[in-house]
Amino acid sequence: MNWEKLKVNHVFEHPVKHIYASTLFDIKEYDKLYENTNNLGHAVWQEFDKKYKTGFQLFDDIRDIDTKREIICVWFFKDRNDRSGGEDIILAGKKITYRPNTFLITESKDIKVLEKKDEYFRRPFLQIDLQRNVWEEILKRFDKIA
Repeated sequence: MNWEKLKVNHVFEHPVKHIYASTLFDIKEYDKLYENTNNLGHAVWQEFDKKYKTGFQLFDDIRDIDTKREIICVWFFKDRNDRSGGEDIILAGKKITYRPNTFLITESKDIKVLEKKDEYFRRPFLQIDLQRNVWEEILKRFDKIA
């Protein structure tokens, strides 16, 4: 992934260690992926898989975040027509805004997802298989390792 684009202002210590960043992925590449979220067999998704060599799963709603993973790494694909504020996620008591082309990474399991008010819109996201050693390398860059 584009972890080298992370900046110090993307890394947070409170209430739990996490990364929240929306400037990691080129918007044009994101848009191509977004437009094909209904077809992971499409060439753009195949290219993504080949380029980044990381496992991933696409889910229709953030309620499905797999908190059993050692490191939780999600990439939000917010519906373009969804104009809601998007404060749908609570991470250890802190509101996290569900925004398009935004990453949330943490090892905390204290994640609550609020019910959506408008059932019309999906809240899709990609859950990326982030290995502990990669997470630790990222934190080490910012001297945030436990």
